[in-house]
Amino acid sequence: MYDYLIVGSGLYGAVCAHELTNKGYRCLVVEKRSHLGGNIFTEEIEGIQVHKYGAHIFHTSNEEVWKYINQFSKFNHYINSPIARYHNECYNLPFNMNTFTKLWPDVFTPEEARKKIEEEKKDSYIEAPSNLEEQALSLVGKTIYEKLIKGYTEKQWGKSCKELPAFIIKRLPVRYTFDNNYFNDIYQGIPIGGYTKIIEKMLDGIEVRVNCNFLNQREELSSLAKKIIYTGPIDEYYKYCFGPLEYRSIRFETEVLNSNNYQGNAVVNYTAVDVPYTRIIEHKHFEFGTQEKTVISKEYSSTWNLGEDPYYPVNDNHNNALYRKYKALSLKDKNLFFGGRLGFYKYMDMDDIIESALEFVRGE
Repeated sequence: MYDYLIVGSGLYGAVCAHELTNKGYRCLVVEKRSHLGGNIFTEEIEGIQVHKYGAHIFHTSNEEVWKYINQFSKFNHYINSPIARYHNECYNLPFNMNTFTKLWPDVFTPEEARKKIEEEKKDSYIEAPSNLEEQALSLVGKTIYEKLIKGYTEKQWGKSCKELPAFIIKRLPVRYTFDNNYFNDIYQGIPIGGYTKIIEKMLDGIEVRVNCNFLNQREELSSLAKKIIYTGPIDEYYKYCFGPLEYRSIRFETEVLNSNNYQGNAVVNYTAVDVPYTRIIEHKHFEFGTQEKTVISKEYSSTWNLGEDPYYPVNDNHNNALYRKYKALSLKDKNLFFGGRLGFYKYMDMDDIIESALEFVRGE
């Protein structure tokens, strides 16, 4: 008999398994995919660590979490500085002085940029924004919204900005410095050799079964352990008894190219609505690669359907209310615990996931 059955070998499940094992508990990890790591899985192609399920850039200001993850890998000094391409124009992200001086040829100083943005905000100001478009226009004005927000957001959510709720963008960070670092966190980087090695080290010595779908063997697997930690979708676990929660999914098109440098940056967002993909990832730049070839992935945001991999929860009022029903149901079982982005039904960065897993284990 195992003490814990952990469903999913992503970051939350792996941290729980590692720490619970260190506390003397016997754990079994089951993973429906053929590999470990969940969505942070990286696969080596042409000597390049390819982020198979989208780019994952580790960043945190939590020193405890940073020290924790560094037990399992050395990290490089990669700084996330994405580029936004709008038709034949390129801009730096996040919105900063490099962005503003290209958007407006008569802007050179922070004071001039602030004045320009305030003027545009006044032209578009709405006291009580009723949708995302009105909110964005009230925050940054027409130029930034139309070139860098509108098309990307509509592709990401599959809806017009006029149909999206205003609360999705409560704020838009605007920097009046020439700083392209996307994150404000103290610590940032990419694990040298990829994320899969981190998960393998966490799960070293722990029994793991891949190609094992818990939901297809629910009774048999549940009988093997005293407690269950489930990191899949909470609504799927309960067979959608209150109805399915809403998610966004992503489709990836990955290519190996006979070029040593395709776009000169790891992340390029395509903000025009007539370009079908949201961004292109060139994986070698995460590790400053010098390989003869390169690997790129185009990302297409799509509506999630039953049977597909869910990526991002849609945390609007309807779905949050539905999640609370599932959460209340889960609390009735004292030996069942949910975790991770899908189990908690909320967007979480990797450091948040590690912190929440460590917190859970401390309580056991």
